[in-house]
Amino acid sequence: MKYFTIQELCASDTARKKGIDNTAPGDVKVRLSTLVEKVLDPLRERYGKPIRVNSGYRCPILNKAVGGKPTSQHLRGEAADITGGTVEENRKLLALLSDMEFDQLIDESNLTWIHVSYRAGNNRRQFLKL
Repeated sequence: MKYFTIQELCASDTARKKGIDNTAPGDVKVRLSTLVEKVLDPLRERYGKPIRVNSGYRCPILNKAVGGKPTSQHLRGEAADITGGTVEENRKLLALLSDMEFDQLIDESNLTWIHVSYRAGNNRRQFLKL
């Protein structure tokens, strides 16, 4: 893990404000490490600039508090919502990600941020726009 940390992927303003313990259990830490190793660090290398993680792991209480789906990959440590800071930069990130291995890429709110997920074994390479 060169550019990202487990702590960064578990950080949440909502969790802090609501007093929610969003500490990742061991199996989730393993999946977060895989997400970083397979997607986030290689993306950062290609992009050449910092990437901000808006949301990574979410415990069930936090996921409910932010309106996440009960099947969200954030619950398993397989997803991160990321941004380069602007729609233009997010467009660049999306283009770089499209050539990489991923499970889902979701253009959220006209590239306000990008949801990217990775799961070991069987990635669907789905692209969605919400």
